Amino acid sequence: MCTAGLSERFEEARPHLRAVAYRMLGSVEDAEDAVQEAWLRLSGNRGEVDNLGAWLTTVVARICLNMLRARRVRGEQDLPERLPDPIITAPGDTDPEHQALLADSVGLALFVVLDTLPPEERVAFVLHDVFAVPFEQIAPLVERSPEAARKLASRARGRIRHAAPQPDSDLAAQREVVDAFFAAGRAGDFDGLVAVLDPDVVLRGDFGTGALRVISGATAVAHQAARYGSPERQVRMATVNRAAGAVIFVRNEPVSVMAFAVSKGKVVAIDVIADPVRIAGLDVSAVAP
Repeated sequence: MCTAGLSERFEEARPHLRAVAYRMLGSVEDAEDAVQEAWLRLSGNRGEVDNLGAWLTTVVARICLNMLRARRVRGEQDLPERLPDPIITAPGDTDPEHQALLADSVGLALFVVLDTLPPEERVAFVLHDVFAVPFEQIAPLVERSPEAARKLASRARGRIRHAAPQPDSDLAAQREVVDAFFAAGRAGDFDGLVAVLDPDVVLRGDFGTGALRVISGATAVAHQAARYGSPERQVRMATVNRAAGAVIFVRNEPVSVMAFAVSKGKVVAIDVIADPVRIAGLDVSAVAP
C-alpha cells in the first residue's frame, strides 16, 4: 500500500489507538507518544499486514507495556506520585474526540486504581475488558498463555472491584451531590459538607510536591474542602472523565481541577489536581469563564 493510503488508514485508527494508550498510561502526552511510535513502526514495516486495526492495537499495547514497565523500574508504583491526566468537558458536551478517548471510563478514581496495577495486569484488563481483545491476542504481549492472560485480567478486575468505588450511573444525580458540596462550602456549612460525604471518603491531592497528599474520613475531608468556598474562587462545573467535577478559577485563571466519585448519593472520593505546572498544561477551555 502506498504511504498516502497507509497514512489515511492510520489516521482513521488514531482515535481508537489514543483511547487504548490513554487507558493504559493515564497520560495524554504519553499516549500521544505511544501512538506516534506506532506510526513510525508501521511506516517502517516492510511486511504485509492483514488486519491493520488489530496489528496497530497490538503494537500500541506493546509500546504501552514497555512504558509501564519502565515506570516500575523508576519506582513509580503502589501509590502514584501524581494523578492521571483528566479529560475535561462542559456538562452535556458530547465531543466525539473526547468520547472516543475515554472509551467506557467513568471518573478519575478508576485511573488511580489502574496506576497501582502491575503492568501485565493492566494491559490484560484494559485490552480485554475495555476493548474486547481476545486473550489469544493478549497472551504473546504479556508473555503468558491465553489462560494465564485470562487470570491476569481476572486479578486486575478483582483489585479494581475492591479499590475503585462503583459510581452512580446518573450523571445529573452526581451533579446534584457535587452542587450540594460546593453550596455547603460557600455557606461555611461544615455539617452540610459532612452530610454529602461518605464516612470513608478519600481525598487525593496532587499539588506538585512529588507525592500525592491523601486525606481520609468525612470530618478531615470537610475541613480541607471548606477552603474551596472562599469568595475569590469561581467554581465552574465540568464533566471530568464522564463523571461530575469542577474547575476552580481565581481571577479567570484555572487553579485546580476536582474530580468526584459519587456512589449511593454520597461523595466517596475526590481527586484534586492543583499543581500549577500541570494545570497550565490541561485543556480547560470547555469550561473557561
